[in-house]
Amino acid sequence: MGEAKRRKQLGLMPAVHPFEAHMDAEGTLTFSRAPEDAGLRERLEGALKLAHPYGAAWASAYRTRLVMHGGVDRFLDTAEDVATIPVPAHRRFVGEVALGAAPEDRDLRIEGGRVRVREEQHSFDGQKWQAFPANTDPRRAVQYLMQHPAASLQGDVVATFRAEVWREGRVDVDPEPPTDLLEPLEVLAREWCGQDDAEWLEVHRDALDDAGVQSPQAKRVTFDLRQPAPLQSPLSLSFATLGNVEVTPAPGGASYTLDGETWVSYEDGETVEDGLPPELAQIFDLETVAVTVHADGRIEWDENEVPGEDQDRLRTELREATGAGDPAAWAAWTAELLTSTFAEELQVPDGQRLPVPAAVRLDIPTDALRDPDPLAQTFMESEVSFDGVTWRDLYGEDLPEELRAFTPGDA
Repeated sequence: MGEAKRRKQLGLMPAVHPFEAHMDAEGTLTFSRAPEDAGLRERLEGALKLAHPYGAAWASAYRTRLVMHGGVDRFLDTAEDVATIPVPAHRRFVGEVALGAAPEDRDLRIEGGRVRVREEQHSFDGQKWQAFPANTDPRRAVQYLMQHPAASLQGDVVATFRAEVWREGRVDVDPEPPTDLLEPLEVLAREWCGQDDAEWLEVHRDALDDAGVQSPQAKRVTFDLRQPAPLQSPLSLSFATLGNVEVTPAPGGASYTLDGETWVSYEDGETVEDGLPPELAQIFDLETVAVTVHADGRIEWDENEVPGEDQDRLRTELREATGAGDPAAWAAWTAELLTSTFAEELQVPDGQRLPVPAAVRLDIPTDALRDPDPLAQTFMESEVSFDGVTWRDLYGEDLPEELRAFTPGDA
């Protein structure tokens, strides 16, 4: 105890902050106990949301665990059968944040420390809490699960990203993912490729089944982001779950380069044109419809590109998703768009607001026009105009002129 006290006085002991968090079915977190520092609370919230599924992913995870614990007494043949199992809307996490401590085992990583969840419970009414047993026989649990035909079903692909990982540590993700997915995808790509020189080479040699090959300069892996499967089978190729999507390495989507120029497929050893197999190249060449959404609620597109019977519905969905026609909702949506797109370049002083765009251009995949999923999950913002005349590329190299007054040096 004397040594521990001395280390604490010298600032060598981790600073531990207990927390109790509640999450609803859609992933909204509230804290009944949390660190006082707002920045630390934000990091804790981000770590919990990434590590614990919500939405359809939570429904899939809960139903899977219920089946594996013998809680279902009938065969589940279809996704509809699985969907009849009720899912609790409330979860509670109890644990602590430790700054200055290295993550271990199943700890969650945050900048400067770790998050350890010691207790996880669920509830249908927010009053009576339950937890799954921790000492289940894993072989029996898998047997319970695999007797159901629905365990072989997969979720649909909703997005595809290719990560290029260089041996010295640089990671490039294409196309650019949403801000909240960029760092998690980079972490997963490093894990897939090998996180140090020894593991990097070992993974490469295992993939080629050749212990004598030299270490590549870089590797590429293509990740499919899928809607959660009805049940999470151990035979699934899912590499990880990020919030409400499953991440799966795409078949044929991995390659490497020895010289930094020529890319070779891990699957068949053939040279890969532009680093991407033909069967995956089409994923990055989506056919889209260009749409202009105006602050006053007007929505414009080429009339020949959107079926007439879908136009009223799409206009309604786009107004609901963007807030167009409602000044307050539009200002909130565009502010979120600008801050998430230019997060590293903007600094908005207290009491000030970003200028509100007059219009935003979107690209909507043509195959999503009649998709039952919310349109906001599929469209991609591409340009913004603050006067309705001059357009600024959201992904160009330069910050739009109208936002330069909010760069850190000028704030």
